[in-house]
Amino acid sequence: MANTLQKLIALPFRYKPWRPEHFSIIVDDLKGLSKQPVNSDEVHLKAAIDWLCRAQDQRTGQPDQGGVSAGWSFEDGWLPSYPETSGYIVETFLAAEKILKQSELAQRAQRIIDWELSIQNPDGSFPGHFGESGSKPVIFNTGQIMHGMLAGYLNFQRNECLEAAVNAGRWMISKQDDDGCWRQSVHNDTPHTYNTRAAWALLRTGLIANEKALVDAAEKNIRWALTQQTPSGWFKTNAFTADGLPFTHNIAYAIRGIMESGLLLENQEMLNAAIKAAKAQAAQQRQDGWLAGRYADNWQQQANYCCLTGLAQMSIIWLRLSQACNLKELEQNADAGIRYLKANQPITGKKDHRDGAIAGSAPIWGRYSMFEYPNWAAKFFADALMTRISGEPIPETARS
Repeated sequence: MANTLQKLIALPFRYKPWRPEHFSIIVDDLKGLSKQPVNSDEVHLKAAIDWLCRAQDQRTGQPDQGGVSAGWSFEDGWLPSYPETSGYIVETFLAAEKILKQSELAQRAQRIIDWELSIQNPDGSFPGHFGESGSKPVIFNTGQIMHGMLAGYLNFQRNECLEAAVNAGRWMISKQDDDGCWRQSVHNDTPHTYNTRAAWALLRTGLIANEKALVDAAEKNIRWALTQQTPSGWFKTNAFTADGLPFTHNIAYAIRGIMESGLLLENQEMLNAAIKAAKAQAAQQRQDGWLAGRYADNWQQQANYCCLTGLAQMSIIWLRLSQACNLKELEQNADAGIRYLKANQPITGKKDHRDGAIAGSAPIWGRYSMFEYPNWAAKFFADALMTRISGEPIPETARS
């Protein structure tokens, strides 16, 4: 209790809400003024991509140049490049290049790839956190960078990218337990069901490189994840900490990894598990598109804020199931989610840290990525828009 009280007392000093820029954002949320005009998918997509470009440009001249800043926060301003999320932003830039006809985005994707290759560890893993000295590799983070490596191979025929992904996959296998779970090299030293999104990267790599060991290891992890699903469709062992509850962000990560792996393997058991969870989550959605930031088993709401990142991810999942499994009823959930996200994306024309960004939570003081505009929120929002515009998945589903 005393520790919790100390943390609450420290919050104002940590986030400095008295600063004029911070205070104006908080007041806007308090007054409901953060709700923005809802424009076309293309307008909101361009704003999100432009913001991601600005986030990348923040690192120009820095040792981590080429990567994308993790985002902007009340606490630290623009953050260092984030290897994990920069990895899967590669596929977002490449998809946006085609839709927005912005050729520079391919060059930006190449810059991310070059940086990621430069920081890969000799054992195949990639640094965790911001890649600072002493940062330990993490299964999930390495998996997300593998998605970027596969994009480099498939789009630019860069063989070194596929080699990097295969080596990363072999490192992941070396850390895997016999039941398919990862308990080594994991965030907070606890297993996570949401590592299925890393298993999806492992599966894609195995299929593209024709490496059966990678495919088998990925399938083994997905099968372990299925044992964590409760009768309500929710997943145990899926939070950032052993005793915590998952954010909507974690829930969506778990579902996406299972769903995409099921589609690639044509495995109905996996698809059924993903569909069950996706439909159950859809049933919790408010008419205006809002989802709670956290849920306990039986989909009991555990937060009064929206995790915007998780909502964007769920919108992608609903669109993918609609398109790939003909579950057209889920389109309305995706549409409502995207509309809510649009209403929470400021498009000001100022080309600053807020213009085109998506906050971690709505309101911005929600517990997920508190007082931050994380780059992965903008990435998943852009992916949701592009999935709806093009009808194509991001990343592409090529097997070889």
